[in-house]
Amino acid sequence: MEFWIKASQLFLSLAILVTLHELGHFIPAVLFKTRVEKFYLFFNPYFSLFRFKKVNGVWKTSWCSKKSPTEWEEDKSTTEWGLGWLPLGGYVKIAGMIDESMDKDQLQQPKQEWEFRSKKTWQRLIIMIGGVTVNLILGFVIYMAVLMVWGSEQVDTKKLSSGMSVHPFLNTYGIESGDKIIQVEGNAISSINDVNKEVLLRGARNFTVQKKTGEIKEIVLPEDVDMDLFYAGAMPMVTFRMYAAVVDEVVEGSPAQNAGLKSGDSILQVNKKTITYFDELQAELYGYRGKYVSLIVQRGKDTKVLKSAVKEDGTLGFKMKATKIADVEAYSIKNYSFGEGVSEGFVYGSNTLSDYVAQFKFIFTEKGASSLGGFASIGNMFPALWNWQAFWLNTALLSIILAFMNILPIPALDGGHVVFLLYEMITGKEAPQRVLEVAQYIGIALLLGLMIYANGNDIVKFFFK
Repeated sequence: MEFWIKASQLFLSLAILVTLHELGHFIPAVLFKTRVEKFYLFFNPYFSLFRFKKVNGVWKTSWCSKKSPTEWEEDKSTTEWGLGWLPLGGYVKIAGMIDESMDKDQLQQPKQEWEFRSKKTWQRLIIMIGGVTVNLILGFVIYMAVLMVWGSEQVDTKKLSSGMSVHPFLNTYGIESGDKIIQVEGNAISSINDVNKEVLLRGARNFTVQKKTGEIKEIVLPEDVDMDLFYAGAMPMVTFRMYAAVVDEVVEGSPAQNAGLKSGDSILQVNKKTITYFDELQAELYGYRGKYVSLIVQRGKDTKVLKSAVKEDGTLGFKMKATKIADVEAYSIKNYSFGEGVSEGFVYGSNTLSDYVAQFKFIFTEKGASSLGGFASIGNMFPALWNWQAFWLNTALLSIILAFMNILPIPALDGGHVVFLLYEMITGKEAPQRVLEVAQYIGIALLLGLMIYANGNDIVKFFFK
């Protein structure tokens, strides 16, 4: 059931984003009197699940058909609307343009006034950036709406009597679990998750920390700490402190399974150290990386003593059930008026875009490349129980990602077409058709290769990790 709930959210999110993205191309094309031959949600190689079109003033429909009826193909003056079976995107087929269909027959004929290639360069440019523009605006609007409807999570550091949960990697720099980070770069903390983003993605290095003793210390992290945290797997570096809870799932073939740990066990002690908070368990395991630890667990009415190896990343290979925040009174929801929601939503969207761009410094590393994921990874972004707030936040994030990725100057993407249009605007000459064709083939090959690689990583993670 969990799989289907996540898959349903992913499907709905992609359907919304792809449809609106293609409308971003379709609307300006129609406004500039450019003929749009097809508008498809999802791709339809070999056959379409459903298609409909207005032919000679009458709407016609076709189900699970391999190709459009002959009379539809003969009438190019109206748009064929359809639903494909391959949910990897969507497309609008614009007359007189080299696109994913690689339909070159029309381009061998003289230009027609209703074709894309006959329009002014600035009109073609607007048509091409329309999808990206819609996705970017959509992401910002969703963030604004989410803040106005659900508000945002806030933390009052003065009420964190138990302090924060800090990844053991940061102990080297003098920050430990139980401490409270009260300022970053001189600014007060309103969200614990923002602390992680400030360090990993925004270059923050100066912290004001209140130690467990009450002492206030100024701590400066090294410039390259973001990469160190990434390679150490210390993400998130700071979270709310959580009470230790019951084991939910033990990973197949993991040290935890080999030691006999089972779902439903409660870990009471590690190496005779009593565990109250989850970060205490994390810290103890992290200190024994590559070694063995002794566990005392509660299983029903029985107490069991287990011995387990610890992986090099400081984990055993199990997941904990959702648990309770230690300082729940420090957690609150801030509500926004319409004006505040618009303002804060714009800031939220801007930060999301800049953070996404900043994370590419991690992707262009060996570890980052191996962590790239496909549809399974995207689907896991969504919660196991349907949650509209989480759904819209993830949809907004995917919309901004879609906008950024599509504007990259890669052939076959919108950004690739934009590059050739800018070349034409600067030089006054159109790029040769053969160049456009070859670039399109190269772009399609690159995108297919990347898609295979990313989804291949998901398969490897599922079976071997």
